[in-house]
Amino acid sequence: MSPTERTPVLVRSTLWLERVQALDGPVRALEPYVRKAFGSGVRGSVLRGDWLGHALHPVLTDVTLGTWTSATVLDLFGPPGSSAAARRLIGTGLAAAGPTAWTGWAEWSAAEPRDKRVGLVHAVTNGVAIGIYGASWVARRRGRHGTGARLALAGAAVSSAGAYLGGHLAQAGRTRASGAQA
Repeated sequence: MSPTERTPVLVRSTLWLERVQALDGPVRALEPYVRKAFGSGVRGSVLRGDWLGHALHPVLTDVTLGTWTSATVLDLFGPPGSSAAARRLIGTGLAAAGPTAWTGWAEWSAAEPRDKRVGLVHAVTNGVAIGIYGASWVARRRGRHGTGARLALAGAAVSSAGAYLGGHLAQAGRTRASGAQA
């Protein structure tokens, strides 16, 4: 078995994403807008967590994913009547998703080209997950808890893929706040 064959398919796929030059066009198109909105000046420094010596993005992802995961636990194992709590948790995760994305875009604006490719796919994947969780919240709000729970499970699957890509970026040690590894 060759070393490539021993490398897990998720790792091979992510390393492949780092080399996909077809993503360079969208990256170049987004860069000036992202840099202006999230990556430059005091705002960029604050969003990257330079003041803290640690990236803010991983901390905020814990809030977003933690509330969504908690809602799924209630959906699957919670007592009768826990649907309102699950809906509130989904809503809390949706409210945290904006600031979480802003901090991610701030880090993305300072990343290397190969990381921007992976980061773009990470952001799109998470955007899809946010849309699914939004649909879950709406379904729950309309009293369709079962549909909301099924949508949350789909959102969990999609956000897991996005989290894997974000973890790749963080664990590769390439996303960092000034002077501190993320």
